Amino acid sequence: MEIVSLCAHFLKGGLLLAPFALGLARSESPLRRYFVLPGRPALLPFSDAVLAGDTLYLAGRIGLDPKTGSPPNPTEEEARLVLEGVRGALAAASMTMDDLVYVQVFCSDVSLFERFNAVYRGYFGAELPARAFLGSGPLLFGARFEVQGIAVRRDATPQHASKTRWNSARRGSGRARKS
Repeated sequence: MEIVSLCAHFLKGGLLLAPFALGLARSESPLRRYFVLPGRPALLPFSDAVLAGDTLYLAGRIGLDPKTGSPPNPTEEEARLVLEGVRGALAAASMTMDDLVYVQVFCSDVSLFERFNAVYRGYFGAELPARAFLGSGPLLFGARFEVQGIAVRRDATPQHASKTRWNSARRGSGRARKS
């Protein structure tokens, strides 16, 4: 109740801080679900994922060997582990890799671009999410890759005529293709 009166005070004053004040009650919000996956240290100050409506925001994940706590060799195994972690976070929210709409990959050495992509391609069908691959400098625990993303539940995405146009343009075809 105290938060509500605080928000009303901000709204009466015309200040734009009201949305931030509402954020104080986040654990009470029925529109959000917070996911902390099993096997992760409890002291980490963040959620593995947050579901807001039909959109899932994935925290950055790294692919450490669970036995050693270090990045595995070869590099492709680390890429596989980080993508399996992403898949696990999506599964916790009843989503799949196909629900990803945006992915950011932070990489400590951009010369690993093709090695990462060789593994990454195997996790998707024909439709790939938008993606950024960023050189980052050193990552925690000596990891070479950190991946974060945004997913939107596919069955919640409206089907628009423009989707057909975008898909056909992407493939360079003059004919519209139904997706």
